[in-house]
Amino acid sequence: MSIFIFIVILLVLVLVHEFGHFFSAKRFGIKVEEFGFGFPPKLFGIKKGETEYTFNLLPLGGFVKIFGENPDDENTNGPEASRSFVNKPKWQQAVVLFAGVFANFLLAWILFSFGFMSGLPTSVGSEVPGYELQDISVVIISVVPESPAFNAGLEVGDKIVSLKNENNTTSEISLETIKSFVVDSGNEELEIGYIRGNTDPKTISVKPIYPEGATEPIIGIGMDKVGIAKLPILKALKEGMFLTLSITKSTAVGLYRLILDSIQGQGSIQSITGPVGLVGIVGDAYQFGLVYLLSFTALISINLAIINLIPFPALDGGRLLFLLIEKIKGSRINQNFFNLANLIGFFILILLMIIVTYHDLVKLIM
Repeated sequence: MSIFIFIVILLVLVLVHEFGHFFSAKRFGIKVEEFGFGFPPKLFGIKKGETEYTFNLLPLGGFVKIFGENPDDENTNGPEASRSFVNKPKWQQAVVLFAGVFANFLLAWILFSFGFMSGLPTSVGSEVPGYELQDISVVIISVVPESPAFNAGLEVGDKIVSLKNENNTTSEISLETIKSFVVDSGNEELEIGYIRGNTDPKTISVKPIYPEGATEPIIGIGMDKVGIAKLPILKALKEGMFLTLSITKSTAVGLYRLILDSIQGQGSIQSITGPVGLVGIVGDAYQFGLVYLLSFTALISINLAIINLIPFPALDGGRLLFLLIEKIKGSRINQNFFNLANLIGFFILILLMIIVTYHDLVKLIM
């Protein structure tokens, strides 16, 4: 199920990104030859006007084929050269290239705003000033594999509603009382009442353990006090924008530090999560509910936008850098060099993705 949800999220994010390129190109009169859903091989296509809308076998996103995006003699000097991307003013080319990134930022804003309107799960202490959280409860946010809690069947997203051991019983739940009950139980079984989704409360027995060298027992869960932040439409739109800008800033700073550390030889591939790792995170987000999953989708959308802005060949940022160089030098970059740089950049990105995926699999197995 997590894999299917991840594929759907990836498909939506990439299609939104590509639609940004598609829409802006159309607005400037640039010929769009193809809008592809998924990646080749092609299954079938529908021609509408000058654009063919194709449906392809690999459902991992999509692409837009813009006339003149990769310069050659035909689109530079041919009969339709006036509708070629490469022959449009530099500012129009820049808008088309940036439009995909902008579409991802716009999607993030919409999703965050929808979350605030519907009721966004929010950690106590992180709520919007002036608005109290509703339905506050202690929620499991992580479960250690092969721990007592894991073996007993507790999952991320479960709400703890009651506790019972040999000496005490309570429904007054807090982070402190849960820890106290676990410590008091020692090696004896502890009964935990929990709610999963919209189901009725259930009870499960967990026997705490003492990790090697530890003085206190654990059951292997991470917890947080979480409530629901529900805002009126205008306030939700405002806070959705602020949250998008805040996360964009922190993500950009984090990426800058990661790149800087890598250049200085201090970075680690272990700190990067690829597609395989994201599948697990998507599964955890799904356990919290649809609104939380949509908010996580907004986070990925922001990350996708920022990564695409990196001035590296084959990325939108690299294409924008080439445009800037052309503007400064007053002439076009050699076509062969341009195409070769993008091809090399593409293969480097694929290689990096393979390495990251390999490390994801290693972490998963270990």
